[in-house]
Amino acid sequence: MGDETKKGLTVLVCGGGNAAQVATSMFASRYETYAISLYADEAAKWKKHMMGGRWHDKVEGMELTLDTGKKLISTPTDISNDPSLSGKADVIILAVPSFAHGQYFEAFYPYIKPGTIVACMPARSGGDILFASKMKEKADSLAFVGFETLPWACRFTEWGKRATILGTKGQILAAVTPESESTRAIATLQGLLGVYPAIEKSPNNLGISLRNPGQVIHPGVMYGRWCAEKWDGKPLAEKPLFYQGVDDFTEKVLLGISDEVQDVCRKVEALIPGFNLKDACTLHRWYLDSYKGQMADDSTLKLSMNTNSAYIGLTHPMNPVDGGFMPDLKYRYLAEDVPTGLCFTRGLAELLEVPTPTIDKVITFAQESLGKSFLVDGKMAGPNLGETRAPQAVGINSKEDFFKMAKIA
Repeated sequence: MGDETKKGLTVLVCGGGNAAQVATSMFASRYETYAISLYADEAAKWKKHMMGGRWHDKVEGMELTLDTGKKLISTPTDISNDPSLSGKADVIILAVPSFAHGQYFEAFYPYIKPGTIVACMPARSGGDILFASKMKEKADSLAFVGFETLPWACRFTEWGKRATILGTKGQILAAVTPESESTRAIATLQGLLGVYPAIEKSPNNLGISLRNPGQVIHPGVMYGRWCAEKWDGKPLAEKPLFYQGVDDFTEKVLLGISDEVQDVCRKVEALIPGFNLKDACTLHRWYLDSYKGQMADDSTLKLSMNTNSAYIGLTHPMNPVDGGFMPDLKYRYLAEDVPTGLCFTRGLAELLEVPTPTIDKVITFAQESLGKSFLVDGKMAGPNLGETRAPQAVGINSKEDFFKMAKIA
């Protein structure tokens, strides 16, 4: 006979936004689940809202409407800002913006126990390196899981009380460090998520880091529209289209970034025989894989973006001013996707001695727009480097040290 004893699992969900509230509600319906937010007094507000009863039925707890139409009612064990909760957790889910990952890792370091599975949804670039640097000697006893993206399209319909899953992905890429923990970590996380999305194991977290489409698309399109070569600095009468507005100039920028990412991939594979970065595909390939059937013409990268039905009407982030609109050059497309995406790739390229002229132009544009300094005289050595995922930001200054930290050599 099989072992039919009770199987307990304790989950800690980090964050207070859409994805965090959906994950908390879903997991709390089956397992002991805690939620933590280190942002201001968000945890206390969430707890108060949840215990105040929902507006339509006055029942305490959280209501989650699945994309199947079914509803779950659950109450997490606690919602807190106390990082010592991490010591209770078998699984920790980070559903917070990537710029906040380091804050949570640092807060959990004194308490986290061996064997804990820590999953970032999504990890963005260099998540495993940041995790290892913050967890120090504990890193070898933990399992880090980097997801390419969120499992769902979701939103809260009544903050802290009701949330809705609008759609669930059919499959989702994830990588585990160390690779020896892959079977246990992926099986556990698949059990939490349910049948869908099916977690597809990626060979390594470096592939997830370099695949990151946000590091190419968002900074590249922003540069292509607002660099000095294309914009005179004056307000526009209308908000320009973001994806559908990609022109030949912007396509060349995007292809340049994507090709330089591929150069980094090939250099790593050449240095480590047998190492596989198959998932770190070109940007055009990513569109063909991710939006199959949704593009009227996928023959080129530009047309794949211009004719994508998922992008209809989406505009550049703009601020209203007298005379029209001005671009929001401090929006997350630059403020997040450059530090936690492109800076990682640029830093690794530097260690590998791979030239990145297009990436350099885009980072220079971004840091000037943000009032930051990451790249100085061709080196990832600016005073704001610590805000990035560049390997140099955590003291990695050679390719050998990088491979060691990434557990790939």
